[in-house]
Amino acid sequence: MMQLAAALLGLLAATSSLAAPTLQRVQDSGELRVCIWPDYYGISLRNPRTGQLAGLDIDLSVAFATDLKVKPVYVDSSFPTLVDDLLRDRCDIAMFAVGMTPQRAQALRFSRPYLESDIYAVTTRSSRVVKRWEDLDRPGVRIAVQAGTFMEPVMAGALKQANLVVVRPPDTRERELEAGRVDAFMTDYPYSRRLLDNADWARLVAPPSPFFVLPYAYAVKPGDAAWLSAVDEFVSRIQRDGRLQAAAKRHGLSAIVRGN
Repeated sequence: MMQLAAALLGLLAATSSLAAPTLQRVQDSGELRVCIWPDYYGISLRNPRTGQLAGLDIDLSVAFATDLKVKPVYVDSSFPTLVDDLLRDRCDIAMFAVGMTPQRAQALRFSRPYLESDIYAVTTRSSRVVKRWEDLDRPGVRIAVQAGTFMEPVMAGALKQANLVVVRPPDTRERELEAGRVDAFMTDYPYSRRLLDNADWARLVAPPSPFFVLPYAYAVKPGDAAWLSAVDEFVSRIQRDGRLQAAAKRHGLSAIVRGN
């Protein structure tokens, strides 16, 4: 009987530990586990030579951890694996400008938005196929999107005549464009800065009017209202106290900051 009681107490303790609120676990461990996409220019980019991380959400994840009096620990993620990484508890929060799509909202919980971006096209300066936005959806034109990004379903629905090319790792949109296998690729404002800042062959094609403006937020797994509230309060603070604007300015993203 005593062995059974001890086993039940052990099971209860384990269950209680698993059900512990995220905020309490973060504070007890002294670590904030942050999922990032380490190839997101201006947001959460890992330097391939030094391994150092830089970007707006690297700065802000440090700020969030500091507010919580813990240290940030980074977990590599991506848009295709985002939902699984959060639901399997590989990280406490995803901080890499996650687009608030309906599909993701079915599985995750979002903070209040802090950025927003439209969709842009990137082509080559020498392209004779794509010179303006209207050239994207023409017969024979090949338009690339990164697998798992919100551009994939948006462009699948928007393109009526062009061919959609879904690029999956280890291939990249830039490589496909440079090789001439696609005529343009779709991206958001932060990622477009990577090409414009580093590739003299690239040209940005902006929509003549808002095309698909999407708010960006931080994402957490469902079932912990207290943790989501803590994340929301952090976003509200950085919007009010200037930390968001300052980080955006450092990384060239002031144009897409969303206010209170």
